[in-house]
Amino acid sequence: MKYESVIGLEVHTELKTATKIFCGCKTTFGAEPNSNVCPVCLGLPGVLPVLNKKVVDFAIRAGLALNCKIANFTKFDRKNYYYPDLPKNFQTSQYDLPICEHGYLDIEVDGETRRIGITRIHMEEDAGKLVHSGTTITDSDSSNVDYNRTGVPLLEIVSEPDLRSGAEAAAYMEKLRSILEYIAVSDVKMEEGSLRCDANVSVRPVGETTLGTKVEMKNINSIRGVARSIEYEAQRQAEALEDGEKIVQETRTWDESKGTTATMRVKEEADDYRYFPEPDLVPFTISDEYIESVRQALPELPDARKARLMQEHGLSDYDAGIITLSRSMAEYFDELVAAGADAKEGANWLMGDFSMLLNEAGKTPATAPVRPQGLAGMLAKIADGTISGKIAKTVFRDMWEQGKSADEIIEAKGLKQISDTGELTQLIHDVVAANPQSVEDYRAGKKKAIGFLVGQIMKKTKGRANPQVVNQLLVKELQE
Repeated sequence: MKYESVIGLEVHTELKTATKIFCGCKTTFGAEPNSNVCPVCLGLPGVLPVLNKKVVDFAIRAGLALNCKIANFTKFDRKNYYYPDLPKNFQTSQYDLPICEHGYLDIEVDGETRRIGITRIHMEEDAGKLVHSGTTITDSDSSNVDYNRTGVPLLEIVSEPDLRSGAEAAAYMEKLRSILEYIAVSDVKMEEGSLRCDANVSVRPVGETTLGTKVEMKNINSIRGVARSIEYEAQRQAEALEDGEKIVQETRTWDESKGTTATMRVKEEADDYRYFPEPDLVPFTISDEYIESVRQALPELPDARKARLMQEHGLSDYDAGIITLSRSMAEYFDELVAAGADAKEGANWLMGDFSMLLNEAGKTPATAPVRPQGLAGMLAKIADGTISGKIAKTVFRDMWEQGKSADEIIEAKGLKQISDTGELTQLIHDVVAANPQSVEDYRAGKKKAIGFLVGQIMKKTKGRANPQVVNQLLVKELQE
């Protein structure tokens, strides 16, 4: 029997606020364990939380960017459960009146665009972090608790079960990460836990409409892991059904190294959490005027920016998609073109050597040592024939490593391209004279033989000869 996957994602993103959601403690990542805590976020007796207004602003911003309806009336609730990293034995979250509902996100996979529904977005506080003695909780002899993360503001973004494959889930995560970065509500660093994904996966026979029993996979920390874990879990469930087994509703963990999932616990239902309205935080209203003011302050979003680059600069769908995936890359591109660079040439460099050096250095376009004006200056040297595209690769790396301009490096290393026809004509005479067999082959119809002769000239000039001029002069010489 053939089965199809039914997938919904619950994505948690840490908000880029200076302080926590209900207290004044810092949200700094990597601080000394248990140094950013206070009686409020530790839930000590006699304290009262105070809502961070910035969290509400960020939630509205995310909701609008994801085409949600923003609630005019909303409240917080207590989600009751026990875990060692939860000092209050409850999490302040939202249940029946979330701040955002009924949105959507468009993704593209294999040339097909699909609309994925967003069920809700709600605000909540993060829990602490267990620090294991081993690599995971299953192979550890002990665990300590760091409460620095407790009370860090989160948005939980819950999709409809509209996804059908690991590839679609990965595309959804990429698009969501891009949007959250664009609107500057989160740094979306999965490696630091500021973007985390839980996947709900079930399978059903193709053609059926009834949902199968879902299994939740917790805290997947990479987009690649999202795709792999979903594909593994869907296959596991399909094979189990074929063997006559029953799928148990449970929570499983994803083991990246083994490429498998494993049981953590039986899945809780909403009733198990005993939700009730948070008595220490009053419900609050959000006016339509305030929502509109947040909407007006939104930046140009990825889809709109992509369409603009295709229309204004003639970029292909693929190139524009790559450039606009990151806001910082898109802004770098805009500055590069504004500095005089050809749009297509600039895009090629950003997707090629520029991205390669970014990855090597672990930097972002915003922190790249070569700024857009500097790269535009180098591209101008290619355009006017001062250097070749091949030499430009060397020049660019030197610019990156030395912090110098293209002009300075070209002058210091004597990299200026030789385009003087008189100088090149003499070189061509010498090479032709020294390689009679290649000349004979060319004249006999073996046109590829010219490549060897061009290579000899480039070797003699250490790559500085203008290849276009060389080819023109060489063809003329060989035809005489």
